[in-house]
Amino acid sequence: MLAIETTELTKYYAKGRIKALDHFSLRVEPGKIFSLLGPNGAGKTTLIKLLLGIVYPTGGSAKILNQPISDHHTHEQIGYLAENHRFPEFLNARQVLYYYGKIAGVQTVTLKQRIPDLLKLVKLGDWAETKIRKFSKGMLQRLGIAQALINNPRLLFLDEPTDGIDPVGRREVRDLLLSLRDQGKTIFLNSHLLSEVERVSDEIAILKDGKLLRQGRVQDFISVKDQYQVKLSANEKHFREICQRLAIRLQEQNGAYLVSVNDRKHLNQLIDEMRSHQILIHAIIPRKISLEDYFIEVVEDREEGQ
Repeated sequence: MLAIETTELTKYYAKGRIKALDHFSLRVEPGKIFSLLGPNGAGKTTLIKLLLGIVYPTGGSAKILNQPISDHHTHEQIGYLAENHRFPEFLNARQVLYYYGKIAGVQTVTLKQRIPDLLKLVKLGDWAETKIRKFSKGMLQRLGIAQALINNPRLLFLDEPTDGIDPVGRREVRDLLLSLRDQGKTIFLNSHLLSEVERVSDEIAILKDGKLLRQGRVQDFISVKDQYQVKLSANEKHFREICQRLAIRLQEQNGAYLVSVNDRKHLNQLIDEMRSHQILIHAIIPRKISLEDYFIEVVEDREEGQ
């Protein structure tokens, strides 16, 4: 059973003039942390709204926990943290969770047991009786995560969960997400903090202009090819010619050159050519591809191809 499955999911606005989501097909395995990436206006929010049943698709279909998105009983197994969530400021933290727990249909006896545990989980145990108008942005964000967990969901949608949280808080949220995954929950993330996404995600999808560009494991993408930083002293013209002849991608970066090769065999060919042209090599430094590097490369390649 898949946690999320969409088939040719499409959403048009303005009588078809605006394609917010264009024949989008996605598969998310259960028990994974899955992150949706894309530039502003890519269609990420539209996809989440469709999956939550907030808006209706123009075409295609989608399933949540193996049930159609129109099935309201399935929604009882979903938790959601909106990017710009708002809580009643006259309530304290405990009351906020009780309020949203009752909306979610959780029994009172269960809430009395669960609320203290959730507040402790998100490091707000000592603030249970404090009015949330006194909370910082980071505290409100952590309370939002607790609210999303109030019904003990199997599937969790989190929109920018670390927004406004300091580095220590981000690490705590990261550890929390990994713990929830280990408990068997599926977590669907939407975040612009790609360094955090890289650390916690099992899989990602890259979305642009409503279309799916890539989907797969994070490690497969950041290990797709080797990159090396090459520092030279002279003969830069010959170096560029060599890279062009060997079909090696070349970028200039901070006074050095960044080359992308498929494997070390190609790197050795490059070194041999450099030696034959008497190019003095100061250093060749391996460089890991970050998820941010890969994301920018994919999105920019898409723009160039349009």
